[in-house]
Amino acid sequence: MQDKVESFLTTIEEQAIVDAICVAEDHTSGEIRVHIEKTCNADLESRALEVFSYLKMDNTRDRNGVLIYVAVDDHKFGIYGDEGINNLVPKTFWDDTKTIIENHFKSGHFKQGLVDGILHAGQQLKTHFPIKDDDTNELSNTISKG
Repeated sequence: MQDKVESFLTTIEEQAIVDAICVAEDHTSGEIRVHIEKTCNADLESRALEVFSYLKMDNTRDRNGVLIYVAVDDHKFGIYGDEGINNLVPKTFWDDTKTIIENHFKSGHFKQGLVDGILHAGQQLKTHFPIKDDDTNELSNTISKG
């Protein structure tokens, strides 16, 4: 039986998500990553923070990394933003993005939920972290898996 993490998205769907990250990051100095794993063996927020740190997302110049974390078997996901973002925005900043993702996930449209969530997050990040002339892509756009 194929691993649920590997079968969660097809190769084509994964590429669509990476493409969405590239599009979203074209408009912001923010960095977006997606991490998918089988299960969350801890509190969702604690595990997302652990993955965030493991992926060195807290090393961006403006502390503006965003992680979309998905635990496939647990049917859970979360969005974790670094302190540069969280110091500027209200606590409810990610609620619209979460709702977009959740509505697609409920219908089994995982790729579309992630793509639309990423693009929406990119638009929100653009407001607080517009692209800079000297901006570089500080983090990989690939999907990480645990």
